Amino acid sequence: NIAMAAQMTDAHRRFLQVLMSHGIMEGSEARKLHRRCCEIHKAYYAHDKLDDFISTINGHLQPLFMQIRKGMSEGDGRAHYALVNLAETEITKMASDYTENELELFRKTMDLIILSENGFASSTDILNLADQLKTKKMKKKEAEQVLKVFVDDKWLSERNGEYTLHTRCIIEMEQYILNNYQDVARKCNICHSLAIQSQVCESCGIGMHLPCVRKYFRAQTEPRCPQCNDFWSCDIP
Repeated sequence: NIAMAAQMTDAHRRFLQVLMSHGIMEGSEARKLHRRCCEIHKAYYAHDKLDDFISTINGHLQPLFMQIRKGMSEGDGRAHYALVNLAETEITKMASDYTENELELFRKTMDLIILSENGFASSTDILNLADQLKTKKMKKKEAEQVLKVFVDDKWLSERNGEYTLHTRCIIEMEQYILNNYQDVARKCNICHSLAIQSQVCESCGIGMHLPCVRKYFRAQTEPRCPQCNDFWSCDIP
């Protein structure tokens, strides 16, 4: 496989090192980095070839069970790239960074977010879980600190006291979430990636990311579900 994969150059290696240090990168940043790596190492550069450039790196990461994956921010629809470890489930990977009760708090937070109507959980609801942990109860002050760490480490995002899963978390944990929340986890009908913050058709139950809803219905005078053609009753964002 490696013999067949396109040759890794120093430009590819530099790109990979920088992405590893960031964990996740917004699309425009990744494009700038692609250009810069090619300039520094005098490698072939074409502005529309980032995905080809990344697939060369992925060809060489395959035996290491790693992959650079592209995902979308649920807030604004922008593309992001993240380095994903395919060998372990992500919760076991997190286990090396957090204590057992911190992990339990994360799992319970994830439950709240995924089972919610809108893909968010309030800080009040999360902090109320802190003294119900089975592993070891947490004081609210301590739980607040742990939530801050989850935000800093890009597992959660926070807006006005409401928490949701960070884009990095969604890209890395997509398979875990689809396996563990089979009754509620759904993929977006438009972009086919996991949708946490989404609108759902009242008739057939398909879901769509808010940015995908915005884009899909932009040209339509009367919004109709792409699946069942019934009237789309949610407010178009």
